[in-house]
Amino acid sequence: MFLDDNLNQDTTVCPGDLLISEPYLPDPNFERTVVLMCQHQEAVGSFGLVLNKPTSVQVYEASNLKSIRQPLFVGGPVEQNTLHFVHYLNHVKSSTHLKDGLHWGGDLSSLELIAELGQMGDAQCRFFAGYSGWGPRQLAKEIGENSWIISRVDLTEILTVEPDKLWMHILKKMGGKYRVFANFPEDPRLN
Repeated sequence: MFLDDNLNQDTTVCPGDLLISEPYLPDPNFERTVVLMCQHQEAVGSFGLVLNKPTSVQVYEASNLKSIRQPLFVGGPVEQNTLHFVHYLNHVKSSTHLKDGLHWGGDLSSLELIAELGQMGDAQCRFFAGYSGWGPRQLAKEIGENSWIISRVDLTEILTVEPDKLWMHILKKMGGKYRVFANFPEDPRLN
C-alpha cells in the first residue's frame, strides 16, 4: 500500500468515523472512497456505507419509496439488493444516531411520510444499495496494512459536498500529510 506508517493515527474505529481509502487502493470497489462506519465490533465484524458512489438510478425506481426523487448510491459490494439510508432527520422512528446529528436507518414509513410532506431534501438523506462489510478482525488487518485512513471530521457537511469531490475534501479537511494525499493523481503514470 501507499502509506508508509500509521504512527500518528489512532486505529480504533467507532460508529460515525469515516474510512478514507488510501490513494492507490487496488480494489475497484473502494477506489477513492469515503465509507461511513455504522457498526463496528472487532470480534464480530463491521458495517459501513460508501458515501461517494452515486448511480444513475433514482430511489423511487429501485424501491417502494415512490415519493423519493433522489439518486441511489452504491453502499458497497455486499448484498446490493438491500436498501440502507443515512439522514439528518430527527423524526425518523427507530433510527440509530451516529454523531453530529447524523442517523443511520430507521422506519421507512415515517421517512416516506416526511418526504411526502416535502420536508426532506437531498442534503438531509442519502440512500444506498448494498453495504460494505468486514468479518471479525478483517478491518483492523486492513487498517494495519494502511488500506484505510480513519477520519473523525465533523459529519455535518458530508451530504452537501459533491460525491466526486468528497474523498479529496475530507483529506484536505484533515490537514497535514493528508492534504498532500488529496492532490495525488488518480493514475501516477500520467503525471
